[in-house]
Amino acid sequence: MPIANPLDCRSWYVTPELLAYHDQEWGRPVHDDRKLFEMLCLEGASVGLSWRTIWHKRETYRRLFHGFGIDACAEMTDAELEAALADPGIVRARAKVWAVRSNAQAVQAIRQEHGSLGAYLWGFVGGRQIVGSWSSMEQVPTQTELSRAVSADLKRRGMRFVGPVITYSFLQAVGIVNDHLLSCDCREACMDHPTGRQ
Repeated sequence: MPIANPLDCRSWYVTPELLAYHDQEWGRPVHDDRKLFEMLCLEGASVGLSWRTIWHKRETYRRLFHGFGIDACAEMTDAELEAALADPGIVRARAKVWAVRSNAQAVQAIRQEHGSLGAYLWGFVGGRQIVGSWSSMEQVPTQTELSRAVSADLKRRGMRFVGPVITYSFLQAVGIVNDHLLSCDCREACMDHPTGRQ
């Protein structure tokens, strides 16, 4: 296992699977509502835990929560949530499992108001990605004014597990913020060029 080097943003991804996540997904701009909702749920599940723990459970989360289809999650029954809670393939925290349904219902309301979850989230940055200029992982913030604003608004809409720190992690993951280091060769690939939208 490599020793973490604060000058290398890949050093924190210590398994081949997580390295592939860093290189192929993390920080790439996402505009697709299903993917945005998935990452909101997974980041929320990681509260108090490591991202590595959640990452290795992602396929089970997808299976139990209908591929993170927003409407399907919003309509999950208590029995479905209880069954998910009993599955050892996810983090079995009742509040986090139940939050998937209530957060999906909040996202439905956001889509009614804004047209899409993507339009709502990217609206906080005027549709333009925030690009960090960090040379060391130690310089990367854990929360910002942006994440505090998004967190506060999500909470106002009834969403849970969306504090400012986890919200910043989410914004990084979906490329609303590009925090690949200046030395990282993924940095340019994650720039929000119009032709690169998912």
